[in-house]
Amino acid sequence: MNNQTKTRVLKFHVFKYNPLDCNDTPKLKTYEIEETPGMTIFVALNFIRDRLDHTLQFDFVCRAGICGSCAMVINGTPTLACRTLTSSFPAGEITLLPLPIFELIGDLSINTAKWMNDMSKDVKSWIHTQEQTNIDNIEKPMEPDIADEVFELDRCIECGCCIAACGTKRMRPKFKGAVALNKIARYALDPRDERTLEDMYEIIGDDEGVFGCMSLLGCDDTCPKHLPLQIKIAYLRRKMVQLK
Repeated sequence: MNNQTKTRVLKFHVFKYNPLDCNDTPKLKTYEIEETPGMTIFVALNFIRDRLDHTLQFDFVCRAGICGSCAMVINGTPTLACRTLTSSFPAGEITLLPLPIFELIGDLSINTAKWMNDMSKDVKSWIHTQEQTNIDNIEKPMEPDIADEVFELDRCIECGCCIAACGTKRMRPKFKGAVALNKIARYALDPRDERTLEDMYEIIGDDEGVFGCMSLLGCDDTCPKHLPLQIKIAYLRRKMVQLK
């Protein structure tokens, strides 16, 4: 009896477009490859670029779901290519698109760094303190439960999936998004940050911030780190309402 299973042929429909080429137009290009055991979208893309199309552009760094570079829209869902198994698509047809909202570099490659940098400046995502740090006073003591909450929110890898999946962001382009509000929640919890709720209200207390979120749950559904994004947005909203 032959125990060998037949190898599947996967069909990838990949977005191709070079915005720097005035003669190029957006299109889907189809590639067919044989599936291997444990194959991820990341592995498949590398195979395609190495064997079928040397011009294919996509991003990756860590291959471990830590850097967030390989985020893209896979069969309609923003997620990480390095963490997505091809075996999770029974039909064997996979469509890959770049994350929306962000600047397109080419094909599946996007510039999240510029957006994240501008966002961090916008919400002032750093510890604000008047205290001088020296070798004898590097860190203030922090209660373990608070430290755990801060660490949980610090696990954000800024992949952009929550922004790409946010229906509110599509309808309100100036909406700051879950990644920005997550940063504010993180610093609101951190006892080292000397800003008051009134200070933070000035940053996010409007329709571009916590009061603009329509709670469509796209961020919660797609966050690869499963951060409690909607819970923290609700937490900030309750705090901000007290100041009105």
